[in-house]
Amino acid sequence: MARKESITKQMIIDGAFDMLRESGYESVTARKLASHIGCSTQPIFRVYENMDELLRELFERTRTEYEEFCLNGGNDFDTPFVSLGMNYIQFARKEQNMFRLLFLSGNKEHTLYELINGNENAFVMKEIKKMKKPNMDKVEDIFTKVFIFMHGMACMTITGELELTDEDACGMLEDAIKGFIG
Repeated sequence: MARKESITKQMIIDGAFDMLRESGYESVTARKLASHIGCSTQPIFRVYENMDELLRELFERTRTEYEEFCLNGGNDFDTPFVSLGMNYIQFARKEQNMFRLLFLSGNKEHTLYELINGNENAFVMKEIKKMKKPNMDKVEDIFTKVFIFMHGMACMTITGELELTDEDACGMLEDAIKGFIG
């Protein structure tokens, strides 16, 4: 008699990630996940103590995907923060459900700054280094304004309130950032 395939931790998190991308964070429940990967809920709770533990791992996997997206985004503009803003907006456009989980779910374990900056990649610091003679007293204020602007653009893009080409988004970011920097 053939042995049944064992459900692994990787299969579970991959299934949860697929569901997140397709249907959003709210769709990832134990029953729906079990159905999606073709098992009962028992293997899920053998691997994970509870759904909160699985969802924390799903969040971290999503965070890693965002960082890889930014690293491979190919956006390298001379104007400080434009690369960061373009990657953020493009991620929102291409991965709406992941964007919602990371930046709109109200996760209290990580600040938005930590998520945008990346674990080890220091995306924000790379942008600050592009500034000519940055006034470190003003950098936090500039980043706050940039973040509000790029976050608004990303949110308006995924809700359909604003249709932007990459060229339009880039131009708007450059104009706003130059105004913020002064």
